[in-house]
Amino acid sequence: MRYVALGDSYTIGTSVAAGERWPDQLVASLAARAADGPSLHLVANLGVNGYTSADLIRDELPALADLRPEFVTVLIGVNDVVQAVPSAVYRGNVAVILDALLERVPADRILAVAIPDYTVTPAGRDYGDPRQQHDAIVAANQTMARLAEVRSVAFADTFDLSLRAATDRTLVADDGLHPSGAQYASWVERLVPVVEALLAR
Repeated sequence: MRYVALGDSYTIGTSVAAGERWPDQLVASLAARAADGPSLHLVANLGVNGYTSADLIRDELPALADLRPEFVTVLIGVNDVVQAVPSAVYRGNVAVILDALLERVPADRILAVAIPDYTVTPAGRDYGDPRQQHDAIVAANQTMARLAEVRSVAFADTFDLSLRAATDRTLVADDGLHPSGAQYASWVERLVPVVEALLAR
């Protein structure tokens, strides 16, 4: 099944090796678990460091025409938070993104993934007041979850897993900000059963 990953630095895996990116780990984990069942082939990871929801709409969505995805993941919003994009604008952009994906693939072939909380990382304070940013990330995740639910799109809440980086620095990449491959592996443990259930439909 042709798989395309949409997003920002968390999807492209800034500061980790290609094989440690969560989309790559997801594909590998699914392949190891189900030799005879549906599998994903990652044809493109379109994530770009620093991208907002508006950037995704402008640059990533148009690429889907040639990529012909059969399964799509989307993780976007942290840079909207960092850049103080109004919540109403983010909400509108998420609606545009999900509706555009639904024009190409069925709802059970889309997975939205939560934004992690970078404020618990060593470099987190460089991007605004930690409490305010934390609250904004929570609100953005609630927006994505709510808009996904009304469209029957699955939402994987991995937010709590990112909070473990506050006390376990092995979950933080060498840049002191992004998740490490180990943290992404914990995400994949949660994502795999969700994706397996979707692919079984």
